[in-house]
Amino acid sequence: MEPILVYGYPAGSSMGLIAALEWLGQPYRLCRVDMLGEMRDPSYARINGRHETPALITADGRPVTETMAIAAWLAARDEHHKISFAPRSAEADRMWQMLGFINTGFTGAFSPLWTALEMDEPDPATISVLQRIGKAGVVERHDKLEAMIGETPYLAGDHPSLADAVLIGVARWLDYHEIDKPGRWPKLATIRLRLEADPAVIFATAVEAGETPVGSGAMQGHVALADVIERYGRKAA
Repeated sequence: MEPILVYGYPAGSSMGLIAALEWLGQPYRLCRVDMLGEMRDPSYARINGRHETPALITADGRPVTETMAIAAWLAARDEHHKISFAPRSAEADRMWQMLGFINTGFTGAFSPLWTALEMDEPDPATISVLQRIGKAGVVERHDKLEAMIGETPYLAGDHPSLADAVLIGVARWLDYHEIDKPGRWPKLATIRLRLEADPAVIFATAVEAGETPVGSGAMQGHVALADVIERYGRKAA
C-alpha cells in the first residue's frame, strides 16, 4: 500500500510534509484531521498518544509519529535525493542541522501563542503574559534563523529539501499571529517567497484548505480518519 500522511488543519505544520511528498513524487495518500476537534478525541490516541500531527502510516501499516522521525523515513526512501542530499555530504549535514533547529526552538517558540489562542476558559491576564512571552521568543528565533541562512537558494542547497518543507509549514505562523512583517528578516523572507510560489507548496496549501487541486499525480486520494484508526491504530486496551 501507499504510505498515508495524517495531516492537521487549520495551519498545521504538517502542510510542509505534503509539499515534500509532492517533491518526492512517490505514490502516497492523505488523511485529514481537524486539530481543534477530531485530534482531541480519545480514539486518536491509537494513532498518536500525544494527540498531535503529523503522523505517517508506513507502507507496511506502522504508525510513525514526530516530524523528525517522519523526515528520516522519507529521506531513507529518497534514492534520487529529490528532497534530501547524499549521505555524509555537507549539504546533508546542513539540512539536518536546519531541520533540527526549525523543528525544535523555532517551532516551539510559537507554543505560548497557540496556548493563548486555544484556552478553554480565556483569562485576559494569562493571555497577555503568554502573548508577550510568545512574541519575544518568536522574534528571537527568527533572528537566529536569519543568521543561519547562507547564500544558497534554499536552506541547505540548490533545491528544496525536507528542511524547507518543515519551514514553510511553520513560518506562516508569523503572519497568523501577526507578530511582525516577514521583511524584517530579508533572507528568510526571500526563501519563504520562493517556496510559496512552488507548485508543490501551492498544492499542499490548497489541500489543507479543503480544496481538490491538481498536483504531481503522486497523491492517490484521502483516507477517512476513522478508517485509519480502525485499520492501523493500536488496539484499544
